[in-house]
Amino acid sequence: MKIRVGQGYDVHQLAEGRDFWLGGIKIPHSHGALGHSDADVVCHVICDALLGAAGLRNIGYHFSDRDPRWKGIDSKILLTEVMRMIREANYEVSNVDVTVVLQEPKLNPHIPAMKTCLSGVMSIPEEDISIKATTSEHMGFVGRKEGIAAHCVALIYSEPK
Repeated sequence: MKIRVGQGYDVHQLAEGRDFWLGGIKIPHSHGALGHSDADVVCHVICDALLGAAGLRNIGYHFSDRDPRWKGIDSKILLTEVMRMIREANYEVSNVDVTVVLQEPKLNPHIPAMKTCLSGVMSIPEEDISIKATTSEHMGFVGRKEGIAAHCVALIYSEPK
């Protein structure tokens, strides 16, 4: 068995009046993330971690913010495409572990719905998806409520043919 690990990191600025998409679900909040797509940092870091683990570069390489095809796109579509790519490369997902850094809103009530959504998109069991939330203790751009950051580690594997 071949086992590989990948890591993802993403940040987005927050802006008033934007829809706030996170982990594939819309979270009620006065601010949402700015980006070329729907700016779902959870989907983005999972994409980057999986692509990196498979040696397939990164999300920006495959879905450039200069390409109008991806303008405003639902990030679940990007994650679906990444899952197709890694499976085409003969890999399966063992697990993903995401940490979201956000001052507010509190995310714990939304984590079960995010896991359910992502499980469906990725076709993996919910127990193979970990999502954790933390603040930056009021420090930096996250602490000032100017942005959101997320980190992800993903483990993928390939069975010998």
